[in-house]
Amino acid sequence: MEFEPDIAAMPVLLDKPHMTTSTPTDAPRDPYAALRVPNYRRFFAGHVLSVFGFQMQTVVVGFDLYERTRDNLVMGLIGLTQFLPVLCFALIAGQVADRFNRKIIVMLAACVIALSSLGLAAVSYFDADYRWMFVCVALTGTARAFLQPAKGSLVPQLVPAEHFPNAVTWNTSGFHFSAALGPAAGGFLVGLTQLPSVVYLLDTFAALSLVAALSLVRLAPVQVSRGSVTWRDVLGGLSFLGQQQVVLSAILLDMFAVLLGGATALLPAFAKEILEVGPIELGWMRAAPAIGALLMGLALAHLPPIERAGRTLLWSVVGFGVTTILFGMTQSFAIALAMLFVGGAFDNISVVIRHTLVQRLTPDELRGRVSAVNGLFIGASNELGSFESGLVAHYLGTVGSIVSGGYGTLLVVGLTALLAPKLRKFGRL
Repeated sequence: MEFEPDIAAMPVLLDKPHMTTSTPTDAPRDPYAALRVPNYRRFFAGHVLSVFGFQMQTVVVGFDLYERTRDNLVMGLIGLTQFLPVLCFALIAGQVADRFNRKIIVMLAACVIALSSLGLAAVSYFDADYRWMFVCVALTGTARAFLQPAKGSLVPQLVPAEHFPNAVTWNTSGFHFSAALGPAAGGFLVGLTQLPSVVYLLDTFAALSLVAALSLVRLAPVQVSRGSVTWRDVLGGLSFLGQQQVVLSAILLDMFAVLLGGATALLPAFAKEILEVGPIELGWMRAAPAIGALLMGLALAHLPPIERAGRTLLWSVVGFGVTTILFGMTQSFAIALAMLFVGGAFDNISVVIRHTLVQRLTPDELRGRVSAVNGLFIGASNELGSFESGLVAHYLGTVGSIVSGGYGTLLVVGLTALLAPKLRKFGRL
């Protein structure tokens, strides 16, 4: 019988000798505890700015390509182009993050992303063949394959263990803050200037802001392996997750739900064909899920820990699927924005639960590899989901793809609740 640890009773895995496993039960909760740590504040600032630039660029790449090709399948191929580098390099990137300086890895990857954004600016400004955009996107995807596991593994080194859940909540809130303002700003700038190259240049500086912020961060040294690398080492993240059935179930639920129910790749087509709106409205559509997620993140930061995390996770994904269906069926811009907003709020609940479980239960020497596997699943749900949406839309149309994906999400929740009872019964986060 495979051993399943009692996650709720497990002590927090410590990174530093002075950390304690718990705080007094009568101590008041500080929703800003992580932000009071100077190193985390510096990291957080660079994190927010870099995500802001990337989100601006993402919405503009989609708009730019759709204006050039008017083909949903091409939109899906952008997602596939972003995912393939993650698929190829995720496990290697996790091993790199566990064996080398994580801060340096993040800084180098951010520099590569900045160069890729410069390439997009050149392709757009000089009206070069749009296929060069795929080269730049693939380069960004490769850099992000190495950036994400190293970046995610940095956070436990920045805050005391008792503040880590708070740091996860602020990390996701910062992401969604940038993901809310970034697309809106990108759509506004393109609508104002009619020059996508302006946004690509801004993303160059946003990526470099992460480099500048990390240059001011001082990390305590962690023990890393310097021996020879074996396939057992490379696959360590997968092996570890195989023993954590609750965590693995949560990751798989999120992956398949977003893979089927995500409609992000089709927003340019939905905005133009169904709602008949322009780039500024498209920017707000891309921003709406992140605004909902941001407000939910702020609420979670101020609320007590989730008591019935398993059921909360399942119901949040149900809400995500229902709002996806309603979004796909509407022809009203206001209702579409509302459904995207509520769907983003539901989605962030599952994100906070999943990220907290993954990082809190992973030893530091495995965090890079486990984060890489988690990133692979996230990439499968987002970028591969974009390809799936574009492919289905090619045959069923934009509305057919979105609505069928929402029903697919509900089916995934039902199967997960049936096949993963330990996740369904999981209690306090």
